[in-house]
Amino acid sequence: MKPTPQRGFGAIGAVVVLVLLAVLAATVVRFSSGSQASLSQDVQAARAQSAARAGIDWGLFQVLKGGWAGCTATQTQTLDLRADTGMRVTVSCSGQSYEEGEISPGVTRTVRLYRLQAVACNGSSGTCPDNAAAAGAQYVERARSVTVTD
Repeated sequence: MKPTPQRGFGAIGAVVVLVLLAVLAATVVRFSSGSQASLSQDVQAARAQSAARAGIDWGLFQVLKGGWAGCTATQTQTLDLRADTGMRVTVSCSGQSYEEGEISPGVTRTVRLYRLQAVACNGSSGTCPDNAAAAGAQYVERARSVTVTD
């Protein structure tokens, strides 16, 4: 009696190949979605950086053109740029006066320094910085500051 050859080994190999291909496809999808989230965060960060720069520019205009009345005490203003960038910007200004040495006998010069700080975020509260934990995984915040004299 002649032994019959075994059958079914090809089916097992095909199942193993299909499982490996499914694992590979799942890995590609996972990396793709991670890249998508990272790209979204990069875009939000660029928007926040631009919004913070716009807040500094607005604050400089206010200080140097007298809109903030010399910024004698710490003053804060919130700019709502959500329609354009999805960001909210909190701009604060503080000023100090310094007496320079004598520029001529008996004559001193007063120099006024202004420190502007702009914080931009995409949070849900009214001001930035926001509570990042409450804002979620897509929360982005950027800050810029500048010191200027008149």
